[in-house]
Amino acid sequence: MMRSTVTRMIKQLEKSAADSWAYRKALLELLRPIVPFDAACCTLVDPNTLLSTGAMFEEGVEAIHHDLFRHEYTQSDFNVYEEIVASTEPVRALSLSTGGALRRSGRFREVLEPAGFGDELRAALVIDRACWGYLTLFRRAHHPRFNEQDCECIQAIVPSVARVLRSAGLALPDPAATMNTGRGMLLLTEQFDCLASNAAAHDWLSHLRQMEQLSSDSLPCTVQAVCARALKPQTESRAHVCIPIPDIGYLAVRAHHLKDAIGSIQLAVSLEPAQSSDFMPLVTDAYALSAREKQITALLFRGLSTKELAAELNISSHTVQDHMKSIFAKTGATNRREVMWRILSGSGVPVELKS
Repeated sequence: MMRSTVTRMIKQLEKSAADSWAYRKALLELLRPIVPFDAACCTLVDPNTLLSTGAMFEEGVEAIHHDLFRHEYTQSDFNVYEEIVASTEPVRALSLSTGGALRRSGRFREVLEPAGFGDELRAALVIDRACWGYLTLFRRAHHPRFNEQDCECIQAIVPSVARVLRSAGLALPDPAATMNTGRGMLLLTEQFDCLASNAAAHDWLSHLRQMEQLSSDSLPCTVQAVCARALKPQTESRAHVCIPIPDIGYLAVRAHHLKDAIGSIQLAVSLEPAQSSDFMPLVTDAYALSAREKQITALLFRGLSTKELAAELNISSHTVQDHMKSIFAKTGATNRREVMWRILSGSGVPVELKS
């Protein structure tokens, strides 16, 4: 199959896939003939923290996913995703980045090589300067390594894939749905084994496992990612993520690095309905609002008129109206009140707004 044909088919997936999971599964099936791989992982991420909000991986990756997370967030290495996101080169192959000397990479020596993999290709799925996902492809040691042409092919589809994953950041709740589950608490070992938990934690974990199609004894990748970041003192302050759960709303997950009386490391994890301060940055990014549009949206909640908005931002009323038209178009709203409802509806509770 020609690469141009596959690229066109991937773009068509934007409208045909039923949900994010179905889209990612179909995406990998289309990619395999043109950029062959033996295993893959496609992860949704929170663009503000760059932590996983839901991973889909093929057989062969699940066994090493825990080790990949720990290495990603606690070690320096080639092609760390945060560095790829910040660069102008969104697609990289490990063999190319190491100049063919793969064992220069700790991730390769300690995780990939023991699992039988001979190369790894990573793509940061970025659009409008925000990253919405990671695509990782693996090849077994007995297969050819990834080359520049493979990277170019994947790079060509990055905007299309990122656009679809961005839409997954909107989790407008079912009007009949309620978030009756309160705050869940987990206490984990440094190896992510559970020491203690409450009933609410079990409920939230069940939701996350269902999203990631995991077995009942697996720790969701979203929780693993937050915990892995919390293990490193320098990044513990960013060990939190906002997860859109379709038809329910947004879940806030936070992890804290603890030490017991004898110095053993433990992790305290909270899972609870997200506050507006947690999910509003995610929602406004998912609607692809510009920096100025985000400013105006935030000021709408103060009830400012067009004239007051113009004075606050030192722009003309006509410019404010132009920005509002763009906000309406991007959010699908027809008035200011509806814009505010769409931004706040991630709470899962009907929002009554005054005029």
